Amino acid sequence: MDDKIEIELSKTKIVLLLIGAMIFVAIGLLFIVSPEKFALSQFRNPHVLRIIGIASAGFFGLCLVFGARKLFDSKIGLTIDQNGINDNTNATSIGLIEWRDITGVKTVQVASTKTLMVLTNNPEKYIDRAKNAISKRAMKANSKMYGSPLSIISSSLKIKHNDLEKLIITELQKRGK
Repeated sequence: MDDKIEIELSKTKIVLLLIGAMIFVAIGLLFIVSPEKFALSQFRNPHVLRIIGIASAGFFGLCLVFGARKLFDSKIGLTIDQNGINDNTNATSIGLIEWRDITGVKTVQVASTKTLMVLTNNPEKYIDRAKNAISKRAMKANSKMYGSPLSIISSSLKIKHNDLEKLIITELQKRGK
């Protein structure tokens, strides 16, 4: 394949994800500051609500930081060419995933979010290329939970998840995989 397929980041989808993250950060902060106001039958203990608030504010705060970086990222979200898949869709993206290292793809769904896991015969090669300690930990967790450290987040791209999955499977089949 000499043609290059480029899929841009969807700034609209990223803004919507940022709004959602802001809402969860705000709720988390409310749980931290006033947990007694939110005590329900399941969560009567304000300490449990405070812990949930800290986890929510922390996780979605990180999502805000990485999402804001993607919003102002001028690079192409995903490039597919003769070398492989060049991923720039999320915080754990490591750039080029070479065709020779790809053994398949599978979809993982967490809540309503679908993620395309790129299966590899060389996971350590890509984990070692992580940009920072947080990304490295996330990639190791992905590898343990989903069988691969490599994930492509279609919700940040200008393509539907199912179309992206079909496209990558077609390109893999062209290479006899």
